[in-house]
Amino acid sequence: MHVNLPAPKALLFDLDGTLADTAPDLAAAVNKMRHDRGLEATSFDLLRPLASAGARGLIGAAFGIAPGDDGYDAMRVEFLANYAASIAVHTCLFDGVHDLLGSIEMQGLQWGIVTNKPTLYTDALVPLIRLGHAGCIISGDTTPHAKPHPEPLLEAARRLQLAPEDCWYVGDDLRDIQAGKAAGMPTIAAAWGYCGHTEPQSWQADVTAVQPLDLLTLLRT
Repeated sequence: MHVNLPAPKALLFDLDGTLADTAPDLAAAVNKMRHDRGLEATSFDLLRPLASAGARGLIGAAFGIAPGDDGYDAMRVEFLANYAASIAVHTCLFDGVHDLLGSIEMQGLQWGIVTNKPTLYTDALVPLIRLGHAGCIISGDTTPHAKPHPEPLLEAARRLQLAPEDCWYVGDDLRDIQAGKAAGMPTIAAAWGYCGHTEPQSWQADVTAVQPLDLLTLLRT
């Protein structure tokens, strides 16, 4: 944590696995599919690290099929319908996130959300977990490209009327770090999220944070 980053004017965050622990509701959506087929639930320990991969990761783990396989598209539609119907039953902010965002605001900094979640689900979830006051919310279909392309992050900077280098980007997936680097932003790997079986230290982020409140230490230095 003894790293000096350029002082930011805004912090941008991934949503699933960074600000919010959405894995329980995402896992429930795919396990409802298994239940409806008379199958036993897939272990949450197996599903949790794949939550950031969305339908592709969760359906792959639960049913062993991938995009392009027969039946995948119909399963994806079913999964998303299940998720939309129960989007915030168990989802909550990670410990420390509420205090982190409050401190960011007290320091006069802006913050925003940049997620690959489609707008339909982002817009439904964000108010329910009290993140609707974000300075900007960029979803996976807000721009023509999703992360790891830099365009969603560049669009967030434009909406905040800031240069990309004045924003830090925080995320729990390699795609987040790749997108942040491509956008010219300092990057922070959120090791508390859904890093799965990979080591976030290998992503070459500028900093790896173990818990959300570590960011306050970075801001002070």
